[in-house]
Parts: sequence; C-alpha cells; structure tokens
Amino acid sequence: MIIKKFTGKNEEEATALARKELGSGVVIMNVKSLKKGGIFGFFKAPQVEVTAAVEEVNDTTVSNSKPVTYPQHLPKKVTASDVISDDRSNVSAGKSRDEKAIEEKLDSIHTMIEQQMKRETKVVEEKQKLEAQEVQEEEEPEEDDEVTKFLRLIEKTLLDNDVEPQYVEEVMEEARKLKKPGISIDYMLSSIYQKLILKFGQTDRIEKESDTAEIVFFLGPTGVGKTTTIAKLASRLSVQQKKRVALITTDTYRVKAAEQLRTYADILNVPFKIVYVLDDMRAALEELKNFDFILVDTAGHSPKNDDQIEAQRQFIDVAKEVLKIKVYLVLSATTKYKDLLNIAENYSRIVRYQLIFTKLDETTSLGNMLNLKLKTGSAISYITNGQDVPDDIDVFNPQSIVRILLGGKEEI
Repeated sequence: MIIKKFTGKNEEEATALARKELGSGVVIMNVKSLKKGGIFGFFKAPQVEVTAAVEEVNDTTVSNSKPVTYPQHLPKKVTASDVISDDRSNVSAGKSRDEKAIEEKLDSIHTMIEQQMKRETKVVEEKQKLEAQEVQEEEEPEEDDEVTKFLRLIEKTLLDNDVEPQYVEEVMEEARKLKKPGISIDYMLSSIYQKLILKFGQTDRIEKESDTAEIVFFLGPTGVGKTTTIAKLASRLSVQQKKRVALITTDTYRVKAAEQLRTYADILNVPFKIVYVLDDMRAALEELKNFDFILVDTAGHSPKNDDQIEAQRQFIDVAKEVLKIKVYLVLSATTKYKDLLNIAENYSRIVRYQLIFTKLDETTSLGNMLNLKLKTGSAISYITNGQDVPDDIDVFNPQSIVRILLGGKEEI
C-alpha cells in the first residue's frame, strides 16, 4: 500500500497530481485546507492537501484477483470510514475475497490516517500554544534588571527632593534613551549627573566688569535674609577682594533693617546712605560713582503689593540712568514652590534678575532650586546656609546641589 500527500491550489488540482503519480486507481482518503504560517503566509492564498492511497502492484492479495475499480474521487467531507461503511452495507448481497481484502486494506488505511491526523493536530496545538506564550511574553513587562531598578530609584529620589514631576520625567526620558544591553549603572549615573548640572547652567556672580561703579540691587519678600546676605557679600568684596564698596538702603519701612545695615557698614568701614525718594537715589549714586560696587538693600514686602513693587522699579530706573546695574532676587529655599513662582512672576514684571537662595541649612529638599531655575531661566548666583557673616555664603556650585538631589551626602 502506498500513501502520499499532494498539495494544490484546490482539491481538483491536488487530486490530479495524485492520479498523475499514483495512477487512475488512486483513492482520496482525506482532504484538508492549508494556510501557511508566518507573517508572509498571511498574504498567500490557502492551498488544499489531499491524502491519496493506492495498492502496490506486487500485492499478492490483489494481483491474483480480477481488477478492482477504486473510487476516483470522494467528496471533501467523505472519509475512509464512510467507504468502509458503504462497502459493509453490501455484505448481505455477498462479498468476494477481493472485496473483503479491500475492506481490510481500507481499515488499515483508515487507522493510519487517524493516527497521522492526531499527530498533525497535536503539532498544530503545540504551535498555537507556543505562539500564544510568545505573545503573552511580549505584552508582559520585562523583568526588572539592575539598570531599570536603578533608574526607578533615581526617579523616586528626585521626586522626594521636590523636583517637579515634569522635570523629573525629562531627565528620566533622556536617561532611558541611553539604556542598552551591557550598559553600566556607573555610566547611567554619570550621565544623569552631568545632564542635571547642565540644566542648572552657568553661575552669575558679582564681578568688576568696567572702570565705573556697578550698582547691585537686592529684591525679595520679607524674611528671606536680604540684609544679612548683603552684609556677607560686602564683607567678601571689601575684605577678601579689596574692592571699594558702598551700601545703600531704600527700606525706610523697617528702622531695624536700616540700623542693621548701618552696623555692618561701620564694622566694614564703608559708606552707608538711606534713600527715601528718587532724588535721594540720584544724589547718592553721583556721590558714590567712583566706588567699585554699590550694594542696594530694598524693602521686603508681599509680592501682591503692586505699589511697593512699582516704587522699587522707579529706583532701579533711576539707577540705570546713572550707572550699570545688576539685580538679584533673594529667595528662601524653605518657601513652597507655588509661592516661589508667584514671587518670581511678580518681580519679573519690573526687571530681569538673577537668583540667590538663602536658608539652605533649614531644609532637606532642594528641588525647588532646579524648578525655579528651569521655570524662570535665571541663573543662580549665590547660596547661604546660616547666619554667620561673612562665612555662611558661597558662590552657587551646581555639582554639590545635584549630588544632594541624587541622594548623595549633604555637603553645601
């Protein structure tokens, strides 16, 4: 017995191939539609596979008998068992030895076909199971590796330090782009560290840039430490850098503030003047124009007080007419970010400024420094971390702040 499979575009073509190879006495035992798998198989037309059988020529059981006419073609749904059933229905009419031999052969073929179909069904089921498993693995998130865990830790640390979520996401998105097989945690940390430093940008400090005096205004709300900050800077400029420094205050609302600044001026042996009106400002600047730096203290007030903000703008405009100016907005690192934004927005209406952050020793979260820098675009120039004059002030060092933001040791 010879059993073979033939494939064609349709059942007729496959059957014709079977008859061409096995002869006209071929029996079609099974018909099955095929669909090629894979992404390319999706675009191909289905084919038909027929399983054909024919008795071998040297089979002794058939060769001694009269020729047997096999069915030329069975319908697609007809199986070998149907043929057996039809043949057995003729038993009452009597069967020849040849017919019985054919039945036995068909029984044998039917058994073989069933076994083969079971095997093919099992293979298909296993393939489908494997494909489903692969799809599930693609949909499920990959198991966290060390780099992924590290990035999540960095993200949490930045958020814990009050860095705004939108800025954290920007940093993490840039970091995730660097992730690739074999990359080290040290490399990722170094990259994040450098990107944060770049976000802080350049530091803008008080420096002598011309032969004429430079006027430096200090703005900000009450209680942030403007007067003490001015005293610290005046001490550094006059004592350490040997610059000629003069002090002016426009804060006529608080007597204690003016007296405090006068005390520092006496200690440093530098000129001090109180300015009440615009003409006083013009006269004072004309008198002090040969100094290197003129540091101007201003009244602290609520950022919602438009009248006081306008008064400060007028003093600044008068100074611009006389000499080159620089303006610093002094803010406390302990202030809530929402309030910092409100303060910065109100002062930005009157002048362009750089930033000084005070009271870093009174908070454990420094993310607002990065937030405000990115929001306003203003450079951070100085930080203060205590009340001691002149020690507790430093030029802003982005490296030390970034180290803290990433969970490093607090050394400011």
